[in-house]
Amino acid sequence: MAEIHHCGHPAVEDADYEECSVRQVELTVPKTDDTSLPAITFRMWVLGLGSCVLLSFINQFFWYRTEPLSITSISAQIAVVPIGHLMAKTITDRVFFQGTRWEFTLNPGPFNVKEHVLITIFANSGAGSVYATHILSAVKLFYKKKLSFLPAFVVMITTQVLGFGWAGIFRKYLVDPGEMWWPGNLVQVSLFRALHEKDKRPKGGTTRTQFFLIAFICGFAYYIFPGFLFPMLTAFSWVCLINPSSVLVHQLGSGLNGLGLGSLGLDWSTIASYLGSPLASPWFATANIAIGYFVVMYVMTPLTYWFNLYDAKNFPLYSSSLFMGNGTVYDISEIVDNNFRLDVKAYEQRGPVHLSTFFAMTYGFGFATLAATVVHILLFHGSDLWEQSRRAFGASKKIDIHTKLMKVYKPVPSWWFLAILAVNIAAILFACSHYQETLQLPWWGVLLACGIAFFFTLPIGVIAATTNQAPGLNIITEYVIGYLYPERPVANMCFKVYGYISMTQALTFVSDLKLGHYMKIPPRAMFMAQVAGTLVSVVIYQITAWWLMDTIPNLCDTSLLPPNSQWTCPMDHVFYDASVIWGLVGPRRIFGDLGVYPKVNWFFAVGAVAPFLVWLVHKAFPKQQWIRMINMPVLLGATAMMPPASSVNYTSWIFVGFLSGYVVYRYYPKWWERHNYVLSGGLDAGTAFMSVLIFAVMQMTKRELNWWGSSPDGCPLASCPTAKGISVEGCPVYS
Repeated sequence: MAEIHHCGHPAVEDADYEECSVRQVELTVPKTDDTSLPAITFRMWVLGLGSCVLLSFINQFFWYRTEPLSITSISAQIAVVPIGHLMAKTITDRVFFQGTRWEFTLNPGPFNVKEHVLITIFANSGAGSVYATHILSAVKLFYKKKLSFLPAFVVMITTQVLGFGWAGIFRKYLVDPGEMWWPGNLVQVSLFRALHEKDKRPKGGTTRTQFFLIAFICGFAYYIFPGFLFPMLTAFSWVCLINPSSVLVHQLGSGLNGLGLGSLGLDWSTIASYLGSPLASPWFATANIAIGYFVVMYVMTPLTYWFNLYDAKNFPLYSSSLFMGNGTVYDISEIVDNNFRLDVKAYEQRGPVHLSTFFAMTYGFGFATLAATVVHILLFHGSDLWEQSRRAFGASKKIDIHTKLMKVYKPVPSWWFLAILAVNIAAILFACSHYQETLQLPWWGVLLACGIAFFFTLPIGVIAATTNQAPGLNIITEYVIGYLYPERPVANMCFKVYGYISMTQALTFVSDLKLGHYMKIPPRAMFMAQVAGTLVSVVIYQITAWWLMDTIPNLCDTSLLPPNSQWTCPMDHVFYDASVIWGLVGPRRIFGDLGVYPKVNWFFAVGAVAPFLVWLVHKAFPKQQWIRMINMPVLLGATAMMPPASSVNYTSWIFVGFLSGYVVYRYYPKWWERHNYVLSGGLDAGTAFMSVLIFAVMQMTKRELNWWGSSPDGCPLASCPTAKGISVEGCPVYS
């Protein structure tokens, strides 16, 4: 075992290093390393590839369902432990080709934490969705157009791999510094420690492993209620029971389609589904999201709706659908020509596309978030980034203990990442040229998308690494190409995945690199696992999606599916609607001089000014440290996941985040240190395993319960318009 280095320990020879600067990291991450542990083993390949394939299939299978289930890598992280120990006991330890350069063994010894981490990296590749499958769904299922397998595969594989280039370029800024601590990784670090360290049970308490098992069993056993027996627990909107026939009461109380006043999600999947685990979010980030959510949901939304801004009452209070001016849903197929472009004459005859005012305002806050991100990083992190740039080019370095311990391993050469980047961009340019009629994206669009991803990866990475929340680039990518190259929906979607998802993938890779950094995994082994896992996951995701599209009749088509069908594809509906808004119709006809919502563009200015005001107040009162905690990109982007996320997801997440990040962390720090992240991992794993069991045993055999508690929310009138004369089936007509 390597020497245990403590921050400030005299054994550390370099006096000029950064001590552990983040308390959560100091409390959670071990400052040890055993360089003798093998990381790349036969067990790692078998269990890693198996986990990647299984999670890729399961997550794509569930993606199209009404309540999409996402099985995280934590499930695999737990499941492989007994299998790994079994393989260590049963597989031969014979050394093959002993004494040669090809010497290897199938069993190098006990199952260890380093190979376990690499297995989890493979599982992360399978657990993270391949966003470009949305393009398959939109083109084949919603637009009803042809898209062959090969160009679709090229888009999917290049989208995922492009992020390696950005990750390699910015890893010195987002991995090495101790301040870039990636809060979500501490959940997995705690879990690894619980599964591999033999800690002594405190008197009257439990070991980490015992506590994890308790949390796992409780999460597993409890989920049978919201998952099958009592689905109303996923969104218990008791306010609607006060007056079941009142549209206003339903709008106020609905947790799925309204403001969610009093609505609670007594279900871990509801709490953690869109914003991640609230137990992994630092309190200042949770507070920023809470303030942003309150402003959007309880100030802006009621004012814009009840003052009838943009004819808000013609449409539902909360909806991502596209409407005609009379409140009916817009038939998009009527305005698409044979060349898969906008039929301008048909569009002028049918009239402009309208959005629910809430949907339009969320786009406005997306504009503000983008501007705020750039300004916030320049004002609050500009000097730090400049200093890190100087260090990267040879100035004296100050490193924390974890970076110091990683110096014993060979780093991944930068040219590996740059070579992948160059080859990938060349492949994209070739594909867009060869399949121009299918993909619609010109060569300059590819380069522009890469430029946007390059520009935003660092500032958004800094925010993600410190707050566990990452503002998205989807809106700016859609906006830019929508103006420059309008009326081409596939071009818009491809530009979005290359400009937005490549950045998201880069942050995923960087986050995994930080996990390897914490667990002292050789960087080249991490690189290998990331590349292999990404390639395998793309193949499985596309094959699964293609199979489901050919197997399930009327997949995603709610007008033709049976009333109780589970294959309604809510996530793909949002993506499709966005492709219509930004790609087919174009931003000029929505948010420009030809559109209904041009004033929404003022949100860009609001976003640029907001961080500057916070910075001025911080400079005026430098001793008030809480002012620096106001993070405008996170605050303004708080509702970026709405839709498809709803108010109950936010209220439940904020409540649990407050209990964990403020109450327990402040008043019970020892308990928080020992159990917080382990609890998160146990609930994730228990809920995921019960979800799979319910689907296999109950839903696949079409066993259902039909009673009062089977319907989540219980607020059917929340989606009704309230303008006079607007008639919608199932809703009262106002006169």
